[in-house]
Amino acid sequence: MKESLRVAGLAGVDPHDNARAVRAWRWMQWVLFAFTVLAIPAFYFELATASGFQLGGRALYACMSAGFAAVLARMACLSHKPQRFLRRNGYDVLIAVAAAASVVGGIAPWSSVEWVLRILFVGLVAVRIVVSLRSYFSPGRLWLLLLTAALLLVFAGAGFYWLEPSVHTYAEGIWLAFESSATVGFGDLAPTTPASRVFAAFVVLLGYGLLSLVFASIAAVFVEQEERILRREMHRDIKALRGEIAALRKDVQTLGGEARTASVPLEMVKLAGSHPDESH
Repeated sequence: MKESLRVAGLAGVDPHDNARAVRAWRWMQWVLFAFTVLAIPAFYFELATASGFQLGGRALYACMSAGFAAVLARMACLSHKPQRFLRRNGYDVLIAVAAAASVVGGIAPWSSVEWVLRILFVGLVAVRIVVSLRSYFSPGRLWLLLLTAALLLVFAGAGFYWLEPSVHTYAEGIWLAFESSATVGFGDLAPTTPASRVFAAFVVLLGYGLLSLVFASIAAVFVEQEERILRREMHRDIKALRGEIAALRKDVQTLGGEARTASVPLEMVKLAGSHPDESH
């Protein structure tokens, strides 16, 4: 996993680098995560018809780019090998450049090429978010996965209520978010605008991944219970086996002692039988 992250340009700080850089990266990466999240509202603000929202989206992109640049520059100064650090984190450099390019991009409605570029950028951001949170979404943390799934429904419902004209209430937005994340698709509600369709695509990907982890966590709970029972039985069997081995060792030692005791008279008989021959 670490090797694939290094190849992808998300390797962070080399553990053998400057100790100050290693310590700083422990919290700097969460600063980067906070700036990464800004890309999500910025993307949808620029899709809004009101000019105020579009300017707000560009401001968020500018803040994101400046934040990434400042963090990477600070870490490069702390590192013994700044160029190597930047190569190890080329993915973050790419995000910083893409965020800066989004500031000077065209105003919505976008052309087909700009749509593709914007969606690719949001995809890069989504991967960056997943990598930042990968240690927290392990199958053993069921409560955190359920909480994240609930938050996804809450925010996705609000997103559909804002972006989709056919959704007239927040409850309908929650229902469309559930249909999308669970990949059910009853057909009563569906995204109709480009913005809501792009939003639905990310909700489907996130929801599908979260549901997979939730079901894997539930299965892991039952498997863990079975493994716990098997471990107890194994420990009990090992304890009984150790007792049997100790008893066998004691029997062997007892038999060895008896054999040594019985061999003493036998040696005496042999020595007694050899005296007449020696007298000749």
